[in-house]
Amino acid sequence: MELPVSVGMRAVTGGCLLTLLLGAAACDPGPVATAPAAVASSPVPGRSGFFGGTDLAWVEITIAMDEQLLPLLALAPGRGADAGLRALAADVRAGHEQELTVLRALHDQAGLPAENPHEGMPMPGMVTPEQVTEAAAARGPAFDELLARHLRAHLEQGVRLAGSEQRAGVEPQTRTLAAQAVANRIRFLEKLPPG
Repeated sequence: MELPVSVGMRAVTGGCLLTLLLGAAACDPGPVATAPAAVASSPVPGRSGFFGGTDLAWVEITIAMDEQLLPLLALAPGRGADAGLRALAADVRAGHEQELTVLRALHDQAGLPAENPHEGMPMPGMVTPEQVTEAAAARGPAFDELLARHLRAHLEQGVRLAGSEQRAGVEPQTRTLAAQAVANRIRFLEKLPPG
């Protein structure tokens, strides 16, 4: 998600940029050969491979959210009482594993750092290790209630974040994945027991 930049920050940034450009011009040793091939191969907004700030943030946040949900979903077969909820957990797990494959490829294509700054971030829909530990100690209906609550929060937040990517993202592959994420999460939410 992109945050608004204050007018003051724009002025400071503009001043720094102007100073840098003027300083570089004053130190110009003369004509320098240009590399037209590099310019021609530069990513263009709206084309595959050009990632805006929203694209980058969505990829990183969704990787963190999906990865942190998987351990909770893995508990469902041995602890859940509701066969429908166990089946849904298996479907969500398979879908998120496929989604993670694409997200990781986009992550690498965008040149993002290996360490994800959103991993472990407390935010709505982000399953925490403590929540997984609590669920691991529960069985039957108590486990089902925890799973359904955390899964609902995860899916609802995922719909909101992917919707933001669809509205503000610029990288086509990422926007397409966000559209798929919205559709999948809505489908999963419709299968969750009322809560």
